[in-house]
Amino acid sequence: MKRRLFVMTATATALTLGMASTAFAQTKWDLAAAYPATNFHTENLQQFANDVDKASGGKLKITVHANAALFKAPEIKRAVQGGQAQAGEILLVNFQNEWQIFGVDGLPFLADSYDESTKLYKAQKPALEKKLAEQGMNLLYAVAWPPQGIYSKKPLNSAADLKGIKWRAYSPATSRIAELVGAQPVTVQAAELSQAFATGVVEATMTSGASGVDSKLYENLKYYYDMQAWLPKNAVIVNKAAFDALDKPTQAVVLKAAADAEARGLAASKRVNVESMDKLKANGMNIVVPSAALKADMKKVGDTMVKEWLEKSGAEGKAVLDAYNKP
Repeated sequence: MKRRLFVMTATATALTLGMASTAFAQTKWDLAAAYPATNFHTENLQQFANDVDKASGGKLKITVHANAALFKAPEIKRAVQGGQAQAGEILLVNFQNEWQIFGVDGLPFLADSYDESTKLYKAQKPALEKKLAEQGMNLLYAVAWPPQGIYSKKPLNSAADLKGIKWRAYSPATSRIAELVGAQPVTVQAAELSQAFATGVVEATMTSGASGVDSKLYENLKYYYDMQAWLPKNAVIVNKAAFDALDKPTQAVVLKAAADAEARGLAASKRVNVESMDKLKANGMNIVVPSAALKADMKKVGDTMVKEWLEKSGAEGKAVLDAYNKP
């Protein structure tokens, strides 16, 4: 009887130790995101997290916190850098004032198609990875938003029609556009966008068709001018110490899932661009091809901003644009 009791006790102890070992081996990451769970970027993040969970055999669990539930958009980068969240998704152009290269894909009419956006990303990526590494972070992947257009409550025939209008800005570049056309820039994050238009805090903005659908801008605005102005990127970043703490096989799993997410995200962005236009139309939004005057006015704004950006970014910025402009 004593022997039997000893065996049972030993077995129970072994099981307890085994369970403790399994629990200890499992790593949990929080990934902070700023956009709704239904946004294609967030869906892609969730698939990335699922892929990591499956391929690592449950060793790494990533929880995606959508719609700025964990940190607001401007706070995510610092949270990841400081280890408050192990990973996060940021809109790169939000951080242009910190380092000009972050904002290169927000320069109007520099890269105005998916092919040009991909080319610009390749030119930007080495400097981007180096800067993030200096700040204690790794770049996992990046995905472009659909091309940006202008949403407005009233018709726009030229940039003169934007003078004095309350313009929602979400980045240094979009604030600068407002200044150059004589609009009033008002900073509003994605999570508060719908309410801002409903209450008249803002009257116009430049963003993508996808964001227009997410925020149901058709409920408060009548016009979308399909400017094809630029394609800003969301980048998924990870705290370097958190990544380095993973074993090599799990690191490889994360990098493979990230590469898959980048390719899948690009395809999703292209698909969503078409779907968003259809949804905006179906909900009563007028999709307008911009007049020659409006396009020419905005192109002048873009030329001014590229020149200003080069002056601020110096040799580093010139190297990125030189790499981008190579045939």
